[in-house]
Amino acid sequence: MKVLVACEYSGVVRDAFIAKGHEAISCDLLPTEAPGPHYEGSVFDIIDYPFDLMVAHPPCTHLSVSGSRHFAAKKMNGRQYAGASFFMKLVRRSEHIPMTAIENPVCIMSTLYRKPDQIIQPWQFGHGETKATCLWLKGLPKLEPTKIVDGRENRIHKMPPSKDRGKLRSATYQGIADAMGDQWGKAYKRCEVA
Repeated sequence: MKVLVACEYSGVVRDAFIAKGHEAISCDLLPTEAPGPHYEGSVFDIIDYPFDLMVAHPPCTHLSVSGSRHFAAKKMNGRQYAGASFFMKLVRRSEHIPMTAIENPVCIMSTLYRKPDQIIQPWQFGHGETKATCLWLKGLPKLEPTKIVDGRENRIHKMPPSKDRGKLRSATYQGIADAMGDQWGKAYKRCEVA
């Protein structure tokens, strides 16, 4: 399976698919933090390649309800409009890709676009934390929890300010990435057989 992991510099999701034997490339404006196939540039430079699956993590800074107290300012200077436009451009430009998952925290796209198909939590995949994550799916099954754990704390929002806070808060948990690589890889294999 040919997989595009859009808006990812960590390589976590990309490498989860590679570990399952798939051809995967990450893409972001930032360089990758993990050696591996990565396009440093706009996702729209490579999105028209015949990928079988796209997992996209569009920037949520101006869309997430956790920053709702700043929505008025973000609308005034157009940042929220630009964020929503980027999200919707990903939806439109990926129409040729048979399977897609667009990931974002709880955000305004549930109203502007449509309700997500699924909301997952890290504690369903082996990480004792809460971080509600929405998935808008096309051609994919919902992710099944792999390891439900206790210790469900909201650590991600308690991080002290730092230059890396945004990166740390947006990181994909390894257990979730592994579930994507395993379960969505198997969904593709079932489609191939049928």
